[in-house]
Amino acid sequence: MKPIPRCLYTLSLLLPLWASNTWAAQSLRDLVQVEGVRENQLVGFGLVVGLAGSGDSIQVKSAGQAVSNMLKQFDVKLPQSSDAKTKNVATVMVSAVFPPGYRKGQTIDVTVSSLGDAKSLRGGALLLSPLRAANGEVYALAQGNLVVGGLNATGASGSSVTVNTPTAGRIPNGATIEREIETDFDSAPNVRLSLRRPNFQTATNIVELINKRFGAVATTRDATSVEVQAPSNPTERVAFVARLQALSVDVGPETPKVIFNSKTGTVVIAQGVTVRPAAVSHGALKVVISEQSRVSQPAPFGRGETKVTPQSQVQVEQGNGRMFYWPGGARLQTLIDAINSTGATPDDIMAILQALDQAGAIDGELIVI
Repeated sequence: MKPIPRCLYTLSLLLPLWASNTWAAQSLRDLVQVEGVRENQLVGFGLVVGLAGSGDSIQVKSAGQAVSNMLKQFDVKLPQSSDAKTKNVATVMVSAVFPPGYRKGQTIDVTVSSLGDAKSLRGGALLLSPLRAANGEVYALAQGNLVVGGLNATGASGSSVTVNTPTAGRIPNGATIEREIETDFDSAPNVRLSLRRPNFQTATNIVELINKRFGAVATTRDATSVEVQAPSNPTERVAFVARLQALSVDVGPETPKVIFNSKTGTVVIAQGVTVRPAAVSHGALKVVISEQSRVSQPAPFGRGETKVTPQSQVQVEQGNGRMFYWPGGARLQTLIDAINSTGATPDDIMAILQALDQAGAIDGELIVI
């Protein structure tokens, strides 16, 4: 029997692994969202009271105005010449997420964040605050004691210690739903499944799998959504969608990406990024500038003046340039090993990969965030 060349044997092992990663099966609930069943954002303005002198300062005019407006609701009117003291009060923004399908009387968590210059919200209580959606309508009311994970302590000398973020906190089950968000999920003739990551092959696989299991009930017009005929009975529709979400679907291949975070210097290279034959030279130029001061002292009883003169020393060091070669079709591990062998920093890796992309030597997409 003729022996198999080692290079061909290695390739035969790599191809099934690559194929399994590209066509990995995932649960349908992880791939799509059901149209009409989604979260909605709520936001409101409120006051946190009961703070031990860590609230907004007198310079925050909105705090005093908010306190005055609140007291008017209880028939307490402050003199026009006096300013409401607000060091025990903080103006805050209240935010929450309205889960899909929630009904009146159910509760949701809220997040409270300082709007003024309060030092800490620890120990405070949020007064009744309406939460509105994007249409301006009130859908929930929030109130309760804050849970703050941060801590701020200030001494008489002005020194202070801050742990985590004391100007933001949460109120578990702090808001009560007062109005429901209408949806056509139970009345529309079809259920639309919107892909989280549009892909033509994935949409095709979803349609084929659903039609194989439930008959010719699914269609698609693009890579973004799939229309499925659903039972008209609400109970049967809910059970039908639950069965759909449990299906395991093969995910279509996507363009492999290289992600650069220019702020943190993070480089993420996805599996599947390959390079074409290329030679890369990597070197480092180091410039060191040192500053020193020198005192110019005239001779005794001289007429000159004593002066301090700066002296600068500039030193340029040229690193040892290195050149390495990437064979065509090299994959992620080859990229990492080759770059690490040069001692390159994340910034250097960004520069190298961007240069390779400009040269057309990378089979993938570069994204800078």
